[in-house]
Amino acid sequence: MRRFGVHVSIAGGFPKALERAHALGCTTFQIFSHSPRSWQLSGIPEEEARKFRSEREKLGLDPVFIHACYLLNLSSENTDLREKSVWMLEEEMKRADIIGADYVIVHSGRAATDGEDDSGANILFMEAVKSVLGTGAKNKKENKKKKKFRAGLLLENTAAAPAPNHPPESIKMLARMALETGAAGICFDTCHGFASGYDITASDGMQFLARQTQGVEVRLIHMNDSRGRLGSGLDRHEHLGKGGIGLDGLRNFLGFGPPFRDVPLIMETPKKKEEDDPMNMRTARELLSGKKTHSET
Repeated sequence: MRRFGVHVSIAGGFPKALERAHALGCTTFQIFSHSPRSWQLSGIPEEEARKFRSEREKLGLDPVFIHACYLLNLSSENTDLREKSVWMLEEEMKRADIIGADYVIVHSGRAATDGEDDSGANILFMEAVKSVLGTGAKNKKENKKKKKFRAGLLLENTAAAPAPNHPPESIKMLARMALETGAAGICFDTCHGFASGYDITASDGMQFLARQTQGVEVRLIHMNDSRGRLGSGLDRHEHLGKGGIGLDGLRNFLGFGPPFRDVPLIMETPKKKEEDDPMNMRTARELLSGKKTHSET
């Protein structure tokens, strides 16, 4: 059975995130390991981490994803910011290992959207990721001396619009960067993909997208509708079925085969009211079952 869930808060401690995810009927979930808009970090008490690992196993919530801090910019030309971003991503990976999370997700930034395979931003991004993962050494002996993490790193696509009169290529570039840096794979965000020109509502659009992911593992799907139109470059998530992708578009996406079939789904839809997450969970469950959704009946 396909695993799906939402992003939940760690307010009150990491084990509280498990309670929230379980109460919503999640079978997988995503969290921030600290405030996503701060460079400040506090330690994770061992007892809290132990409880999280133990309760997570009892509840069968798997896999667990950590979304990296929003402040990171691994492709920045500002050396201080880039080095600080490398440090923070290393800390995110360490925190994932402490609580037993499976993956850390980081945005590719502008690195995957410049349109040039040899752009300076792409090079900076890949060097930064290699530094974090310890995959930049020139030989295996050196690599063994580098730090390693149990958790895998996933590179997420952005919502930058494609170049005028050109087909989108950001996923092709993202796949290449994942392969060259030793990342565990990619996270495909449906809103970002749609906004960057990938028509996931059409069969030929999905075939085009699938060709660009060849050779890389799609480990997670952020399933969000889009407030913007196709190719708009607008990074604004919407409730499932309420945006430009729509219910039929999401059905088309979910019905496509490899490399997206059976990949875990996490929704990062708006959270303005208490009933928002349950509503989107219900819609996702109905879409996955093949039934009409509650909004269509």
